[in-house]
Amino acid sequence: MAKKQYAVIGLGRFGTSIARRLHEAGQEVLGIDIDEESVENAEPFVTHAVVADSTEEKAITSLGIDNFDCVIVAIGDDIQSSILTAMLLKNLGIKKIIAKAIGKRHGQVLEAIGIHWIIYPERDMGERVANQLLSPNMLNYIELSKDYNIEEIILPPKMEGKNLRELNIRAKFNVSVIAILRNGEIIISPSPEELLQKDDILVTIGNRNDLAKFSRIE
Repeated sequence: MAKKQYAVIGLGRFGTSIARRLHEAGQEVLGIDIDEESVENAEPFVTHAVVADSTEEKAITSLGIDNFDCVIVAIGDDIQSSILTAMLLKNLGIKKIIAKAIGKRHGQVLEAIGIHWIIYPERDMGERVANQLLSPNMLNYIELSKDYNIEEIILPPKMEGKNLRELNIRAKFNVSVIAILRNGEIIISPSPEELLQKDDILVTIGNRNDLAKFSRIE
């Protein structure tokens, strides 16, 4: 992965978790917060960390923010600062802006500003927990659209030792197996003759309702 420059504004738990993951992946990460203690706590997880008021154009431009590939606005409960920061970044012509929204109205304002990607952490986590409660064999998922997901599903015990051709999962369940996770390795586009083993995780794609039914097989 080519190294890119990211700036994370707002170093609470959400912002720090993003900064840490990007930094672990070898990316250059600038952490920004108005609170000195938050900056100090985040220093081990970023390339550089600075105390600055992101709503002040002079303060933010002095950091060379317009040269960054992506800026994440992860400001916590201060909606006004979040919106003012997003507007400033948009006016500066930042290539890609991602912003955290606390609620629907906050998100609508960010959308009107023209933010490229709006994240609703509490809503998304609530949906993830609910989906995993409803489908206990589902480990993880990516929402492709309102109706379609990619999901990691634990192999049902009754399918162990059988191959994909024999199981005919696509015809029976309207779900496609696009990969298999096995012992920390991934088998992409598995052969129809691939024998499924205990503890395999199937990476599947399909309609959310079909995936939910498939994930409930015992």
